[in-house]
Amino acid sequence: MIPTTVKAESIPLWLALIPLLFLMGLLGGAVYIFGDGASSGPNQIGLMLAAGVACLIGVLRGQSWKELETSIIEGIMLAMHACLILLMIGSLIGAWMLSGTAPAIIHLGLGVLDPAWFYPATMVVCSLVAVSIGSSWTTAATVGLALIGIAHILGLSIEITAGAVISGAYFGDKMSPLSDSTNLAPAMVGADLFVHIRHMFWTTTPSFILSLLLFTWLGWQNAAIVTDTGAIDAARTLLEQNYRLGLPVFLPLLLLLGLSIAKVPALPTITIGAIAGGLVAAFYQTDATIAFGSSGEEISNGLAIVKGLWVAVSTGYQSSIGDEVLDRLLSRGGMSSMLNTVWLIISAMCFGGAMEHTGLLGRIVQAALKGVNSTGSLVITTVFTSIGMNIIAADQYISIVLPGRMYQMEFRRRGLAPENLSRTLEDAGTMTSALVPWNTCGAFMATTLGVPTFAYLPYAFLNLFNPAIAILYGLFNIRITPLVEELEEEILEAVNTEQVNN
Repeated sequence: MIPTTVKAESIPLWLALIPLLFLMGLLGGAVYIFGDGASSGPNQIGLMLAAGVACLIGVLRGQSWKELETSIIEGIMLAMHACLILLMIGSLIGAWMLSGTAPAIIHLGLGVLDPAWFYPATMVVCSLVAVSIGSSWTTAATVGLALIGIAHILGLSIEITAGAVISGAYFGDKMSPLSDSTNLAPAMVGADLFVHIRHMFWTTTPSFILSLLLFTWLGWQNAAIVTDTGAIDAARTLLEQNYRLGLPVFLPLLLLLGLSIAKVPALPTITIGAIAGGLVAAFYQTDATIAFGSSGEEISNGLAIVKGLWVAVSTGYQSSIGDEVLDRLLSRGGMSSMLNTVWLIISAMCFGGAMEHTGLLGRIVQAALKGVNSTGSLVITTVFTSIGMNIIAADQYISIVLPGRMYQMEFRRRGLAPENLSRTLEDAGTMTSALVPWNTCGAFMATTLGVPTFAYLPYAFLNLFNPAIAILYGLFNIRITPLVEELEEEILEAVNTEQVNN
């Protein structure tokens, strides 16, 4: 039996807020007590306890436990695709470390990137890659991870670097027609994909320029601390001595880019990328793979290669170059490295599923709509609803789908074209998802880049600027397309098409 969600109108607002306030208290306490370690267990416990409070309210209001349990399971199932991608990205990172793909990117970056321009260059590079492949996650897990390694060796801030990686990755993801979120937002509200992308240009471009200027300023301020160029040369030499850095090590990256551009779905693309890394490790990086697989034991070369690949993709690669910084950077990956993140996502989806099914989430959103009396207030409400969905439901897609469904008719009733809503959903929902530690995106970025969410958050400039600019545009009616204008454009386009056909 499919559970039926309770009508929000019948729930007192104070009651709907109890699980949310309870969760905020638990998460705040977890951060205060455990600091950066809060996401390694305490946050998960907080989310599960808050889900229990929401379920208790549902039971007291007459809902059966069976229905609540079913809704929680359905909520978890929504995140299973993301969890599978997470596991495969863990395998890809391990395989690319062993194959020399990631070390080769680091080696190349150390040779060409000027410390004074490193932060803005990081943002631009990640933007270009993400536009090409339409995935912020894949960009961060490949090029972004290598750039974090380069920052370590250069002695630059990894927190600022992570902010630049995320800013660039989300710009590219948001503006790419290959991105799933960029396709989802217009589909939810009935807008054309390319009209949606053109409309996002007006809010995203100013955010990009402001972010680029800030990263450039930070780069000039921090470049002075990079005084030991000998350390950079030493790191490049160690990488050359321990890996074969020829063209074959870049083949997994090129294959991954090609499959993404060809619109092959994310899961098989990442899986094939991991397999390609394993093949390069076995047939080109053979000596390093044998050394890693044997670990000093007397076993055959063939068995050592199989064991090395198996360990790298399951529990991760462990570097033994002998340099503390490089060994720490290169010892990464494996499916097991993503298990804590999967746990966090499952816990968050339990809370989101319970809140939605009990009607508590709908009641909170309903209360938010009461203050809407203008275009500006409608945009502000949409922005904060999407941000709230990222916090409460902990999933980027829910932050797009639910507000899209809730506010679609309100935008039309006020004579606003659907691309205004789809743009706002992305400005807020897509962009802030990486800023919430227990959100699927925030948890992924923190785990993959090795930088806690709250540490990189102040430097994820694009993700911070975009919602603010969306609010300003709404308040001052900047680039807000009327529904009449959109219909006129559709009619004109239809007439032109007919003339061409005739």
